Amino acid sequence: MKLKLLSILVAASATTNAFAAEEEQKTWEVTSEVGAIITSGNTETTTLKGGIKVLHNLENWNNEYKLDGIYKEDEVENDDGTKEKQRTNEKYSISAQGNYKLNEKHAHLFIYGSHVSDYFGAYRSESVISAGYGLRLLNESNMKLNAEIGPGYKYFKYPDVSEEVDENGNSLAGEYEGEVIALGKMDFSWKISDNARFTQLVSVEYGDTNTKTRSETALLTKINGSLQMKVAYNITNNSDVADDKEATDTETSLTLVYSF
Repeated sequence: MKLKLLSILVAASATTNAFAAEEEQKTWEVTSEVGAIITSGNTETTTLKGGIKVLHNLENWNNEYKLDGIYKEDEVENDDGTKEKQRTNEKYSISAQGNYKLNEKHAHLFIYGSHVSDYFGAYRSESVISAGYGLRLLNESNMKLNAEIGPGYKYFKYPDVSEEVDENGNSLAGEYEGEVIALGKMDFSWKISDNARFTQLVSVEYGDTNTKTRSETALLTKINGSLQMKVAYNITNNSDVADDKEATDTETSLTLVYSF
């Protein structure tokens, strides 16, 4: 059978990255994004990706809540030649951030918390809480650059099959550890035209045991007044991982975003 590809990409959103002229800020703004890629034939895979972001804009606070997930199955061949589908990626994350506006324009204090559950990552789970200061470094009509920095604390769990050991040679599989970290984030947005926008987000969590760097490069293009297409490339790098894990994970996604 010839290879068949079914791509189902659906999203519903209300986003601050609208390509039209900036309008009065809404109290509630919601962005949801869902994508699916299913292949059959010589190769069978199933990938599901989804997320939702909620912005709550108040007089003194701007709050953001996010929920993301990805699930992937691939067909693999066993030693006896039989084929079966196996889960090859499953990851869920949830986060919340409150930004308190300062008198200085585009400056704020923030408090942030997140939790990540990753079945195939360098760590089985990670929880982070932090606070700090944010400032807009570039504020042009078509370009904006925001930065945040602050201290935090990370509590994480090693995978149950981890090969890592502590300084005494004891296995760290399934064990929990915590450490003080420093966080930094840069968020760049460039309105290329009325129909296209480029975004770049880079964040770093620096700690004694591991430094995690995350990057998302995305291009959004408007299809019509309310429908957009988003192409994104994500990179996650951990400086210290077990020998059986890769230090860098990458993800390329294509989704449709509906704005209202």
